[in-house]
Amino acid sequence: MMPFTTILVMAFNELRRNLMRSILTTLGIVIGIAAVIALVTLGQGATASITDQISSLGRNLIVVAPGNAGKGGPPQAAAPFKLADVRAIEREVTGLRAVAAVSTAAVPVVLGNNSWASTAIGADANYFAVREWPLASGRAFDEGEIRSGRTVCVIGQRVVTEIFGAQDPIGAPLRVGGFPCNVIGTLAEKGRSIIGNDQDDVVVMPLKTFQRRISGNQDVSLIMVSASTAETTATAKEDITAILRERRHITANKTDDFQVNDVSEIANIVGGVTVILTAFLGAIAAISLVVGGIGIMNIMLVAVTERTREIGIRLAIGALEREVLAQFLIEAVLLALFGGMIGVVLGLTLSAVGTTALGLPLLISPGVIVLATLFSGLVGVGFGYFPARRAARMDPIDALRHE
Repeated sequence: MMPFTTILVMAFNELRRNLMRSILTTLGIVIGIAAVIALVTLGQGATASITDQISSLGRNLIVVAPGNAGKGGPPQAAAPFKLADVRAIEREVTGLRAVAAVSTAAVPVVLGNNSWASTAIGADANYFAVREWPLASGRAFDEGEIRSGRTVCVIGQRVVTEIFGAQDPIGAPLRVGGFPCNVIGTLAEKGRSIIGNDQDDVVVMPLKTFQRRISGNQDVSLIMVSASTAETTATAKEDITAILRERRHITANKTDDFQVNDVSEIANIVGGVTVILTAFLGAIAAISLVVGGIGIMNIMLVAVTERTREIGIRLAIGALEREVLAQFLIEAVLLALFGGMIGVVLGLTLSAVGTTALGLPLLISPGVIVLATLFSGLVGVGFGYFPARRAARMDPIDALRHE
């Protein structure tokens, strides 16, 4: 019996003899493998990016907002919260790490000749803890500033860039919405949120300062709650809902006029959608692997026809059927594997270019690469077996008569 290494060398030499045809035959496999790897990598990067954006809002975060989602009808507005609602949640709900009262408004920010349209946030000291937002420089509000409503503020990195540039903002008398506000700190960079707004384009001030200088009322537009652990989040949501229904005098037959949203649930939903889309796109891309396999089968059938006399001579002088079968099957597998390896390199290159262009993290999964390479080899076996079997079962006498 002919050694396997000899059969392998013969198969490799045959492919090299028809190099251009071999290269064109592998194109289907190359495109299929590259598309699968690129799409899966981009999908994983998108999922990670969305998860990071949601996580940047705060860990185990629950956001309570007035109004409902309009179930069965259009969205409906409702009365804003009061600070007493926030204190009731702090008092009566267990398993919480921090609770923050928040109000927001769009304001112009001015320093000398520099101006910028930003977002003013009125909040208490717990805001930075709930959002898990560290300071880049300076300090946060102290209790005296919060109680008295002092005109001090902590600004985001976008405001630093647009208003101060390379200057140190600490201690600067920034004008926010028409009144001077002393900058006492700057926030670390957060980036964009999942809905696309710039989280760093903010000016945070004590809630009393905001209510007195900007809103002119005692309303609280949002309540941000951070649960101690992920396990206590569901219970906290139920308790918050019960407390607010009671305080807002909502009877049993009425729907809530507020929303209690768990950010982790949003992350799970969005992550699940991206995983499904990635799998769907990967399955579509895998169709080209089948097309590439059909191309390999077609070329191998042509090769069997072209080499009929060669096959007949080998069988006539004593070659075994399994040796002929092995040679043609190895040729098909080599075509598929070469195409798979080139496809892996092309797919990784496309992944790097795509993630850079879209601003996504590049997350390369070794398992996907190994699976893609193995699958390309299986394509070679599956689509190369029929032509190889046809060559192995050829009648030597009829093969020698072939012109």
